[in-house]
Amino acid sequence: MDRLTTSRRLQRLIGALAGCALVALSAACAVPAWADQLEQHNELVNKFVTEMNANPLVADCAAHADFVVGTSSAFDHVEFPSSSFDSAHSSVIPWNDSFDQAKQKVKVDTIVTIEGLGVRKTPDSTPDTLKFRCGFSDSHMLAFSWNDPVAPLKAKSSGHGSTKAKKNARGKARATTRSSKRSKSSPARMAARSTATQTATR
Repeated sequence: MDRLTTSRRLQRLIGALAGCALVALSAACAVPAWADQLEQHNELVNKFVTEMNANPLVADCAAHADFVVGTSSAFDHVEFPSSSFDSAHSSVIPWNDSFDQAKQKVKVDTIVTIEGLGVRKTPDSTPDTLKFRCGFSDSHMLAFSWNDPVAPLKAKSSGHGSTKAKKNARGKARATTRSSKRSKSSPARMAARSTATQTATR
């Protein structure tokens, strides 16, 4: 009996140690990946500032955009030529309000915009003009948005049209049912029923 209890305890201990080892391993793998990503971000910011005379906040926004576009299903990468950082294609605007009125209602003190060229994954395709918007508070980025062309495609395929069609079909069905009920109780039928009743009474 004691041996069985000891064996179970030993199994639980081994299971717990294995679980801890897995958590530690995943954490150890995640930290270098995050560090690499941060290093790449900082290198891009430094490149944009030193080589293209970019405003540090604009450079930060562009570096974040580079990462986001890299995860897109439509684009391979985004390019920021030196013209992206001029006053015609980028801006730094003082702000004292929410970033937007949708999901990112976080309050920011600066809005940064920049344009880049999105290179699609399909070969020989014309680059798309991508517009990025970043919200900063005390020089820390808190919000980000861009004109992702994949998002509208998802919205269009969500079946809004079919829902409207179903509602129209239901409305027509109800109208048909109502009209059939009305036709059953029309004045002509009522008169015919009255005459039949009177005849039966006589």
